[in-house]
Amino acid sequence: MGSMSIWHWIVVLAVVLLLFGRGKISDLMGDVAKGIKSFKKGMAEDETPAPNTAPEAPRPLPQQAQPAPEAEKKPV
Repeated sequence: MGSMSIWHWIVVLAVVLLLFGRGKISDLMGDVAKGIKSFKKGMAEDETPAPNTAPEAPRPLPQQAQPAPEAEKKPV
């Protein structure tokens, strides 16, 4: 009684086919296959090393670019 017989599985399969139809199931499987291919392609792109570029030195902000001369500074 604990296991399902072949008739239970046939009924379940019939209900699934009635709800989704053959076309929707095949479209769904095609979409799953495209997703897997896209995932594999993305993983392969991640494994390829990026071109070796030297990191840029940080550029100073415009207000920090040139310090004000001592004569222009006002005492606080």
